[in-house]
Amino acid sequence: MSINPDKTIKFSPMHRLQWEEAQQKNVILYPEGMVELNQSSAEILKLCDGTRTLGEIVSDLEQKFATAGLADDITAFLEVALKNGWIQQN
Repeated sequence: MSINPDKTIKFSPMHRLQWEEAQQKNVILYPEGMVELNQSSAEILKLCDGTRTLGEIVSDLEQKFATAGLADDITAFLEVALKNGWIQQN
C-alpha cells in the first residue's frame, strides 16, 4: 500500500490519537491496544485531519520546524501508518 500524493489523508476513526500522561508521550489507542509514538510521528499524525495532502503535510512540518528535506521520512512513516490502518486517504 502506497500513499497517493493527490488524495487527502485523515486519521482513522477506529483509532484515537491522544497524549498519555502516564507515558509522557502521544499514543494511538485502538480496541486491541496502544502504540506509543515519538514526537515526530505524533506531529505528522496531528496533521492528518482530512484536509491536507502529503505535500501539504510535508510543507507544514518543514515550515513549523524551519527545515527542508523531510519528504522521504514523512512519506515512509505515512506508508507504515496506512498499512497499519492508522490513517486513510479520501
